[in-house]
Amino acid sequence: MTDRHSAASCQGPYGGENGLDDCGDPVRFEVARHLRAPLRVCPVHLGPSLLLAAGVLWPPVIVLVR
Repeated sequence: MTDRHSAASCQGPYGGENGLDDCGDPVRFEVARHLRAPLRVCPVHLGPSLLLAAGVLWPPVIVLVR
Protein backbone atom coordinates (compact mmCIF):
# COMPACT_ATOMS: atom_id res chain seq x y z
CA MET A 1 0.00 0.00 0.00
CA THR A 2 1.30 3.45 -0.92
CA ASP A 3 1.44 6.28 1.60
CA ARG A 4 -0.52 9.20 0.11
CA HIS A 5 1.89 11.75 1.56
CA SER A 6 5.10 10.18 0.22
CA ALA A 7 3.91 10.16 -3.42
CA ALA A 8 2.91 13.10 -5.61
CA SER A 9 -0.80 13.95 -5.51
CA CYS A 10 -3.13 13.82 -8.48
CA GLN A 11 -3.70 17.18 -10.19
CA GLY A 12 -6.72 16.03 -12.12
CA PRO A 13 -8.73 16.51 -14.09
CA TYR A 14 -7.91 20.19 -14.66
CA GLY A 15 -4.40 20.47 -13.23
CA GLY A 16 -5.41 23.01 -10.58
CA GLU A 17 -5.94 25.68 -13.26
CA ASN A 18 -9.60 26.19 -12.40
CA GLY A 19 -9.04 26.79 -8.70
CA LEU A 20 -10.04 23.27 -7.75
CA ASP A 21 -7.97 21.32 -5.22
CA ASP A 22 -5.96 18.26 -6.14
CA CYS A 23 -7.79 14.98 -5.52
CA GLY A 24 -5.03 13.65 -3.24
CA ASP A 25 -4.70 10.18 -4.78
CA PRO A 26 -1.21 9.00 -5.84
CA VAL A 27 -0.07 9.89 -9.36
CA ARG A 28 0.10 6.99 -11.82
CA PHE A 29 0.08 8.78 -15.21
CA GLU A 30 1.65 11.85 -16.77
CA VAL A 31 -0.22 13.47 -19.68
CA ALA A 32 1.85 15.65 -22.05
CA ARG A 33 0.49 19.14 -22.81
CA HIS A 34 1.41 21.83 -25.33
CA LEU A 35 3.38 24.73 -23.76
CA ARG A 36 2.43 23.58 -20.25
CA ALA A 37 3.89 21.29 -17.62
CA PRO A 38 2.75 17.68 -17.90
CA LEU A 39 -0.43 16.87 -16.00
CA ARG A 40 0.14 14.20 -13.34
CA VAL A 41 -3.04 12.24 -12.60
CA CYS A 42 -4.46 9.14 -10.91
CA PRO A 43 -6.32 6.40 -12.87
CA VAL A 44 -9.71 7.94 -12.00
CA HIS A 45 -8.79 11.30 -13.54
CA LEU A 46 -6.90 10.03 -16.60
CA GLY A 47 -9.97 10.02 -18.86
CA PRO A 48 -11.38 13.37 -17.71
CA SER A 49 -7.95 15.01 -18.03
CA LEU A 50 -7.70 13.89 -21.67
CA LEU A 51 -11.08 15.47 -22.40
CA LEU A 52 -11.09 18.57 -20.18
CA ALA A 53 -7.56 19.77 -19.38
CA ALA A 54 -6.08 22.61 -21.42
CA GLY A 55 -3.30 21.94 -23.91
CA VAL A 56 -3.50 18.13 -24.01
CA LEU A 57 -1.81 16.80 -27.15
CA TRP A 58 -3.81 14.75 -29.63
CA PRO A 59 -3.22 11.92 -30.06
CA PRO A 60 -2.48 11.91 -26.33
CA VAL A 61 0.99 11.16 -24.99
CA ILE A 62 0.61 9.25 -21.72
CA VAL A 63 3.49 8.00 -19.57
CA LEU A 64 3.10 5.50 -16.74
CA VAL A 65 4.63 6.88 -13.52
CA ARG A 66 5.78 4.53 -10.77
